[in-house]
Amino acid sequence: MKAEKIQYTLAELVAGLDATIKGDPNYIISGVCTIQQAKPECITFLMNPTYKKYLEGTLAGAVILTESDAADCSVNAVISRDPYYTYAKIAAYFEQKPKQAAGIHPSVVIGENCQIDPTASIGPHCTIGDNVKLGAHTVIGPSCAIASGVEIGAETQLDARVTLYYNVKIGKKVIIASGAVLGSDGFGLAKHKGVWQKIPQLGRVIIEDDVEIGANCTVDRGAIDDTIIKKGAKLDNLVQIGHNVHIGEYTAIAGCVGIAGSAVIGKNCLIGGQAGVAGHISIADDVMITGASAITKSIRAPGIYSSGVGGVVTNQEWRKNSARLHRLEKMAQQIKALEATLEELTERK
Repeated sequence: MKAEKIQYTLAELVAGLDATIKGDPNYIISGVCTIQQAKPECITFLMNPTYKKYLEGTLAGAVILTESDAADCSVNAVISRDPYYTYAKIAAYFEQKPKQAAGIHPSVVIGENCQIDPTASIGPHCTIGDNVKLGAHTVIGPSCAIASGVEIGAETQLDARVTLYYNVKIGKKVIIASGAVLGSDGFGLAKHKGVWQKIPQLGRVIIEDDVEIGANCTVDRGAIDDTIIKKGAKLDNLVQIGHNVHIGEYTAIAGCVGIAGSAVIGKNCLIGGQAGVAGHISIADDVMITGASAITKSIRAPGIYSSGVGGVVTNQEWRKNSARLHRLEKMAQQIKALEATLEELTERK
């Protein structure tokens, strides 16, 4: 647990971390900053080589960096094999998020047969359905809607206006940002005589421990089986997860990604922003998908995968490339014919 103060010595900040101090361990730090806009009372970090040009002239009180970069550092150095991770742990000391006190606001509406731990906190204007279970130290932000049968594990946090449909199950230490909707019906429709018939969505949504779900994400309930997001997975803002999707442990998904129903994503995957994953396909463990890629078939081996045209070009160039793309088949047939003619001429010699 971090203390309620805003100044720390370097020794206090590094305590318990796999890092060493080169310089004054009693130097006082009162905040964090970027390396190029640093102040003497702040600590910063160097991870991306692009920013190394700022190291020599930085005014920071200390810099978190690797041992190989420490030789060029003229201020206090915190040497770490993983500077970004070390920065994350140190920055937590200076986080100033307001804390919601334990207790239930008088405006909250609570259904029957609920089990709410006395250490839980429920903000104003929330609605809680019947048979809901809230674990120890859960935090429910203002105006959340939690339907009947929902279970939420200890130390989970829902920000304002989160909606959990019926029978959703949330694990421990989960963070769900504002506007997220979990458990709404999946896109299940059958067409009969030209009319769409809604297919009942009978599964649940299950979120395991240590998952983070960003603002305005939507996670559909399963059609028959459950939609499952496994332990430690991280979803950025505006991610759409279709019904029956399984997302593996510690997979990270960037903003505006859409995953269609019944897709299975492995563990330790990285999916770049605006990528689209088709339904009923599988993606292996340890796969990286670059931004704006369209994944239309299963990926069975680890690696980095991309689709579409590489970097941005002028619209005029894009139009030319697009037109040529549509002529590829004709060009291939012409090349094939030319190869046959060349082979015939060669044989005549």
